[in-house]
Amino acid sequence: MMKERKFGKLTVPPIGFGAMGLSMGYGQAPTRSDAIKMLKEAYDTGYRHFDTAEIYANGQNEEMIGEALRSNRKEIILATKFLIQEPWENKSKANLEKELRTRLENSLSRLQTEYLDIYYQHRVNKDIPVEWVAEIMGKFIDEGKIIGWGQSQPQAHEIINAHKITPLTCIQSEYSMMARQFEKEIIPLCNELKIGFVAFSPLAGGFLSGKITSKSTFEGFDARRVINRYEEKNMLANEPLVELLNSFARKKAASPAQISLAWMLHKNQNMVAIPGAKKLNMIKENFAGSEISFTDEEFKLLDHEISKIPIFGNRRDEDIAKLRDLISMDSRS
Repeated sequence: MMKERKFGKLTVPPIGFGAMGLSMGYGQAPTRSDAIKMLKEAYDTGYRHFDTAEIYANGQNEEMIGEALRSNRKEIILATKFLIQEPWENKSKANLEKELRTRLENSLSRLQTEYLDIYYQHRVNKDIPVEWVAEIMGKFIDEGKIIGWGQSQPQAHEIINAHKITPLTCIQSEYSMMARQFEKEIIPLCNELKIGFVAFSPLAGGFLSGKITSKSTFEGFDARRVINRYEEKNMLANEPLVELLNSFARKKAASPAQISLAWMLHKNQNMVAIPGAKKLNMIKENFAGSEISFTDEEFKLLDHEISKIPIFGNRRDEDIAKLRDLISMDSRS
C-alpha cells in the first residue's frame, strides 16, 4: 500500500473517490438508493477521501454523500467545490464574501457536516481577483469552517497570487497518461510550493481501464459525447496506449486501471487520484491500484514507453459546455 500524502494540515490517502458519476456526467446514473449504497461500500472498501461539488446534480450529489457518510465524518477527508460562472456582476469583495459564505453554508448543510477538509474554487473566474477568494478562504479557515482550500484547473500565475494570501492546500486538475499538460508547469510549481495535486479523471473516462473502446457509444448526459478524445477515430489512434497498459498489467497480475493509477502515484509523491466508479467491482479494483508497486527499472521502462506514444484528442471545458445543448436537441427529436 502506497503511503498517504501530506497536504498542508491534511493527511490524504493516495486514492480517493470522485463522486460526480453517481449523479451525472458519465451516462445513466444509479438511483439515489443505489448511489448511497455504493458510497457506503466505497467506505467499507477503504476509501477515506470523497470529492463532490455543489453543481453536481444541483446539490443532490452532496446530499447523497451527507446521508451515506455522516456517521463516518471524522474518519474521512471531505472535499467539495463552489462555482461562480462568468460574467460576475457583483464586483465587490464584500458581495463576494457574502456569496461564498452562503454557498459554503448550503454545502455544509447538504453534506451534514460542520466543516470541510477541502473547499475548492471549481474554476477560476477571470472577473474575480484570486486574491479576494484567497482572503475569504483564510477567514473560513480561521473560523473553522474549512481546514484547507484549493483551485481547480488554475493557471500558474493564479496559483502563485492566491498562495501568497492564503496558502493553497491542493490543486485539482485533470491528469492521466492521456492528459499530461500540467507536467510542464503546474505540477512542478505545486511541488515547489508544497501544494498537493489531486488528479481527476485519472483513467481518462474509462478508456485507460480498457472498459471504453472505439466501439463504445455514449448517450444522455455523458460528457464523452462532446469530448473529441472519445471520437471513434481518436480512440482507435490511442489504442497503442491501452495495449501497452495491458502488457504491463499481465506482468504485474493487475488490471490496466490499476497500472494507470499506480504509475501516477509512483511518479509523484505529492499527488493523489480520485477515480470515479458506478459498480462495486470497479470501486474495489481502483482502490487496489495503490497496492501495485514498481521497481525503479519497471517504472522507468513504463514511463519511457508512454512518452513515445502520441495522444489524439483532448478535453476542454468549452466542449463540455455544449452537452446541455445536445441533450436539449435529443429531447426535441
